[in-house]
Amino acid sequence: MHPDMLFNSIEFLIFLPIVFILYWFVFRPRRWQNLLIVVASYVFYGWWDWRFLLLITLTAACSFGSGLLIEHYHDSRKLQRIISAANIMLNLGILGVFKYYNFFVENLNALLGTFGYQLDWATMHIILPVGISFYTFQALSYTIDAYRGSVRATHDPIEFFAYISFFPQLVAGPIERATNLLPQFQSNRQFDYAKAVDGCRQILWGFLKKLVIADNCATAVNIYWDNYSELNGISLFLLGVIFTFQIYCDFSGYSDIAIGCAKLFGINLMRNFNFPYFSRSIPEFWRRWHISLMTWFRDYVYFPLGGSRCSKWKVIRNVFIVWGISGLWHGAEWTFVCWGLFHALLLAVYNILGINTKYEHVIAYGRYLPNIKELFQMVLTFFFAVIGWIIFRAENMSQAYDYLTRMFFSISEGDSINVRTALFYGLILLAVEWLQRDKQHALQFSDTAPFNLRWVRWTIYVVITIITLCFTGYSQTFIYFQF
Repeated sequence: MHPDMLFNSIEFLIFLPIVFILYWFVFRPRRWQNLLIVVASYVFYGWWDWRFLLLITLTAACSFGSGLLIEHYHDSRKLQRIISAANIMLNLGILGVFKYYNFFVENLNALLGTFGYQLDWATMHIILPVGISFYTFQALSYTIDAYRGSVRATHDPIEFFAYISFFPQLVAGPIERATNLLPQFQSNRQFDYAKAVDGCRQILWGFLKKLVIADNCATAVNIYWDNYSELNGISLFLLGVIFTFQIYCDFSGYSDIAIGCAKLFGINLMRNFNFPYFSRSIPEFWRRWHISLMTWFRDYVYFPLGGSRCSKWKVIRNVFIVWGISGLWHGAEWTFVCWGLFHALLLAVYNILGINTKYEHVIAYGRYLPNIKELFQMVLTFFFAVIGWIIFRAENMSQAYDYLTRMFFSISEGDSINVRTALFYGLILLAVEWLQRDKQHALQFSDTAPFNLRWVRWTIYVVITIITLCFTGYSQTFIYFQF
């Protein structure tokens, strides 16, 4: 038995059908369904550590109250601003203490130490609550949207707590907006067989990506990364490619399972990945990767700074601010900050050169293969992504620098590695997703032959299930749980 209720745990495979049956056959009135969602979500989250429930309850209660107060003082914009700012500072303060306190204390001590000053501030043994960055941003979006008037304050605490704690997306997103998710808890839901079937397909594909591809890639990465200094440049690059497959299949696999589970309960979550490794530029890549977070930063940080409606240099400034914060959001390490600034630099280059990165259609629209220009753009973008993920994966910036230096300048030195299995899984994944690149997910079939035949679809389901059961890698925690 796994101590945590992960999507790939026995506990969750028992938990999900029980909640599903109760939801549709026992708790039929909407309010009772919402209450079940809250209770089930608290059981799901408390499975990690019951103390985490205190924080999410505080976050939800304060955000719920702020919405009511903002509505109550509708005739005083100043009071509304104070209320929203207070709730934002409270939530960011909680996030800052649990996620960043030690990081800032250690760096401040080191900085002042270089000038001969010593602080008495000590680091603390703080347990990082799983998913705190995700549900905090979800709560913040409600307060900001209520202040802006984009969403009406809800007076029902049950539906609001369901919005904050909805268990499929609670610990690793997608980061939902109140404008999309909250109205779904405010309206009656009817069981939709077609939606449930599509949800099961997406869950199955998510499990394949996580258990077969991500976990097997993780095994190779974990074995070789600790001894990267013994590898030659080509092997180091291939190891970076393996991690590129790992992090995509791990995170997008989680998103697929989360979105699929939500469909079983009649809830539509926003799309979080749109086949990002087929992007033709870094700007397009970030419109396709972790869409819920990127659009969050766009709407609540980038646009308020002026977005792209100002001079080119201010646009670049805004990009660096957003990506510096985005890197820090991922973790209290300089590797994450530098990873964010690396992508900010690439985005700035695209902006300065005036390269068109807004494409009307998916790549190779209406064709089986990309043309030479599209292939070059896609390969170049993938290469930049690999470099970024190497920085992201490194334990510190010294290791990231050493790794990249060896990769580029140690072409003929060191040992090679056997990565055939992991690369094979990754290439098969890309082939399947390439064929389905105009769909919401890889198992969303069209009504044309041969997928309109039931036996064909069920053959695919059975084959994927057998592959998942037979070739599952060593169980790994989802990468984004640490954020």
